[in-house]
Parts: sequence; structure tokens; C-alpha cells
Amino acid sequence: MKTTESHTNLTASASASPNPEISPNSDPFADAKILIDSHDSALGLHIRELWSFRELLLFLTWRDIKLRYKQTALGATWVIIQPLFAMLLFTLFFGKLARMPSDNVPYPLFAYAGLVPWTFFSNAITNSGHSLVGNANLISKVYFPRIYIPAGAVGAGILDFAIAALLLVPMLFYYKVALTWQLLLMPMFAGLATALALAVGMWLAALNVKYRDIRYAIPFLVQLWLFASPVIYPASLVPAKWKWVLAINPMTGVIEGFRSSVLGTPLDAATILTSVVVTLIILIFSFVAFRRVEDSFADVV
Repeated sequence: MKTTESHTNLTASASASPNPEISPNSDPFADAKILIDSHDSALGLHIRELWSFRELLLFLTWRDIKLRYKQTALGATWVIIQPLFAMLLFTLFFGKLARMPSDNVPYPLFAYAGLVPWTFFSNAITNSGHSLVGNANLISKVYFPRIYIPAGAVGAGILDFAIAALLLVPMLFYYKVALTWQLLLMPMFAGLATALALAVGMWLAALNVKYRDIRYAIPFLVQLWLFASPVIYPASLVPAKWKWVLAINPMTGVIEGFRSSVLGTPLDAATILTSVVVTLIILIFSFVAFRRVEDSFADVV
């Protein structure tokens, strides 16, 4: 009886597995490899693909906002503390001790109006520069436009930008600075700062995937860029023959334009136009370069 039962089980196993080398319980896809790839386009822009994933950008932005303020005691107050304390230090050392000119504007208001766009820009390129490495698990598991990761990091900073700008309202009333029609131009300069932060952030994020020492270079870059921008000093302080050098820095037009829109001072159209052109060039270059190398992120990150 035992012999008959063993023979029956052996026959059933043979009929279930016609190939004797493959076990009936083995997984035929165990050694399969998954290729995460994107669709090619002529210029590598993938505009239609970006549009189809547009809701993902909102999700990543909201995720970064929640992670930023999760388990923090002061929450969004940190957004105001950073430029506020920087303004107090700059006022003490540059406004009081060094007697830095401020284009006939109270130096605390002058400095804070420049620190609001600068703080947003510096935080945005820092966070976006580390964003791809910080989302390595997500990148290696599923395909989506990788550009939305640094874009989400920049988008999360827009809320901080708006909150920090609210402190300008009581400062304007305190120093009795009248509002002008130029205040309507503030969103334009905020958008220009966002575009520049996205352009630089994309480029740094792509470099950081391949060269991990970029994370050490980003704080150094931000520090140098601060002193190369008219945050603690007015652009009028630079000699006329060197103003073209300052204008090449796209943050010059952003800061000077934002400051003029808030304080009602004259706008420097040439500097602003130069910043717009330079920002567009950097944005197009970074976007095309990023899209051409993003397929290799899953292998390198």
C-alpha cells in the first residue's frame, strides 16, 4: 500500500512538471531584471510626460512641507526667525558699525527686504541639491519624471517665502514707508527667484548623484553667492565700470527688483532684464541636461 501511494505521488509530480529541470514551485521570473526607463523625445524635454505626472509634483511638495515641520516645537516660526536674526546681525555689524549705505532706506528694512528672497533661494538650492540622494529608495523602485523631486523641494520653500514676506508689512508701517503700485510686481520677482532656484537646484541635484562631494560644495557656494549678491549692500555701491559683472549674477535683478517693489525705489530695468535672460539660459540648460542623465540615476544613486 505504501509503495502504491509513493508511485502515485511521483506520477502526479511528473505530469505537473513536464520539464524535469524546473520545479513546480519555482518562480520562472526569479532571475528577471527590471529596467526603469523613460520615453525618448527629440530634445529630451518630455513635456507631455511631465504634464501627465503633474499631480505628483503637488504630492511631493506637500510631503516636503509636512516633513519639514513635523515634530518641530516652533513650526513655521523658524521661517521668520532665520531672516529676522540675520537682519539683526547685519544691522549691528554693517548698518551701525560699518555704516553701510542703504539708498536712503532704514538699514533694517533694506536688509530684510533683500534677505527674504535670498533666504528662499539659498534654502531652495540646498534642499533640492540633496533631494535626489535623499529619495534614493523611491528612485530605484518606480519610474516617474525625476525632475519633480528637486522641483518639489523648491516648491515647498514657496510657502516659507510667503510667510517670511509677511513680516515686511509691520516693518513698512513702523518705518512709515508708503506702498506704491510697484508692490504688484512682487509676484513677478518671486517667480523669477523660483525659476532660478529650480534651475540651479536641478543642476546641483544631478551632480550630487554622481559626485557626492557636491554636498560639501553647496554650503560654500551659497556663502560665496551671498556676498556676490546685493543683500547687505546696495548695487549702487559698486563702481559703474564693474556693474555689468554684478548684473550677470541673476540674483542681483531678483533682489534689487524685489526690494524696489516693496520699498517703492526706482527699478533698474537693465539689471532686471539681464537677470531674466540669464535665468532662462540656466533653466533651459539645466532642464535639458537633467533629463538626458536622469535614466542613470537609479543605477548610481
